[in-house]
Amino acid sequence: DWRGLLWGVAIVSMAIGAVLGLTQTDIKRMIAYSSVAHAGFLLVGAIALTAQGLSGTMFYLLAYGFTTLAAFGVVTLVRDADGEATHLSQWAGLAKRSPLTAGVFAFLLFALAGIPLTSGFTGKFAVFSAALADGMAPLVVVALVASAVAAFFYLRVVVLMYFSEPGTDGPTVSVPGAFTTAAITLGVVVTLLLGVLPTFALNWAALGVFTS
Repeated sequence: DWRGLLWGVAIVSMAIGAVLGLTQTDIKRMIAYSSVAHAGFLLVGAIALTAQGLSGTMFYLLAYGFTTLAAFGVVTLVRDADGEATHLSQWAGLAKRSPLTAGVFAFLLFALAGIPLTSGFTGKFAVFSAALADGMAPLVVVALVASAVAAFFYLRVVVLMYFSEPGTDGPTVSVPGAFTTAAITLGVVVTLLLGVLPTFALNWAALGVFTS
């Protein structure tokens, strides 16, 4: 049936996204490929077709969108002579060069990994708990494994920034323009608020489900 088909799509998306993200050495590609896994996480909530599942999916989509917007904004700031410095090795020791940039990016990576007190954790909890309530425990197990793999490659970047020595010819952090500053600030604020005070957004998402 159609739910079985969507189960398959969700599992394939999560597996492919996790594997491709794990094998990347380019930060932009890592974030881009990991979006395939996040699409699978979204499907986990949507397949339930319950109010809890659909509202959780809407919340996850909102949270992921703002976090990713800010993350790509930060990536554009780290540059070398050839342009954006997106290779993982170029981000080694970034916390020593620019503590603020590294701190902001680490927070966004924590959110993408689903660490508590971020919007990513709340979103994952919402869709996974909805799937469990609908009897989809096997799908949730696959999602948790994929989440663990994704958390590994996100946190790998954090370790690189904070616990590796910067290269002598490492990249610099450019001063962001007004648009980039606004995008990063908005993304960080929303990511924090949806993690610490998610009730309003969850209620809004639920209201959208009930009134649609």
